[in-house]
Amino acid sequence: MCTDCGCGDPDVVPLEVQGRILSDNDERAQHNREHFAAAGVLAVNLMGSPGAGKTAILEATARHQRGLRLAALAGDLATERDAARLEAAGIPARAITTGSACHLDAKMVHHALHALPIAGLDVLFIENVGNLVCPAVYDLGQAANVVALSVTEGEDKPLKYPTMFLKADLVLLTKTDLLPHLDFDLAAVEDALARAMPEPRMIAVSARTGAGVDAWLAWLAERRARLTSAAAPSDGRLHHGHGHVHGPGHDHGHAHARPHDPDHDRHR
Repeated sequence: MCTDCGCGDPDVVPLEVQGRILSDNDERAQHNREHFAAAGVLAVNLMGSPGAGKTAILEATARHQRGLRLAALAGDLATERDAARLEAAGIPARAITTGSACHLDAKMVHHALHALPIAGLDVLFIENVGNLVCPAVYDLGQAANVVALSVTEGEDKPLKYPTMFLKADLVLLTKTDLLPHLDFDLAAVEDALARAMPEPRMIAVSARTGAGVDAWLAWLAERRARLTSAAAPSDGRLHHGHGHVHGPGHDHGHAHARPHDPDHDRHR
């Protein structure tokens, strides 16, 4: 509860409590990262405002990809609609309904993976809850952050929500088929991204026409190549990066840096 300004807001937590929450999340995110690395799968955290076209670009990805093995986790507050759309598009997907939480965290992703095998995948998309603030704060164990920014949102979002774009590896400028009908300044958004992103990278795409999707797929291929050059893919079982495989009911015989999540053996 906020006791600083007198508002009494029960959702405000002290800085030290917030720090512990983020620290615990970071440990779980590292655990997820080890799973992704063991499976040789590129995990992409796809963020953006509600209605930015996150699900639509994944549907277009499924239509245009050639031989990529894809899967997705779809975060939403109250429905499984996005996951259902992705399943219909041919992408195995599981929903993560967060209730009132405006973002995914590493624990939610870890539990969702119990129902979504990642062995043999090329790319796992984690479609975050629609929000340009909180999703950028929570590490999920992903290898790359991608932000979907639609042309209907205006050019100044990178300047108004800098944390989101500061952490982005790529911005997908979506719904570009609408540009002829909008007063949208492409140079202005490029300038805003140059100010907000350490290494500005933007691909203009239209899920409706397919424009730009090949460039998006090429970017994914390049990121996958980096991943596979860094570590050879394995069978996707849990190696934890310390030289052996964990099976169900395993006896560790050694200590972990953090308490072992008792249900992690269900990953396959």
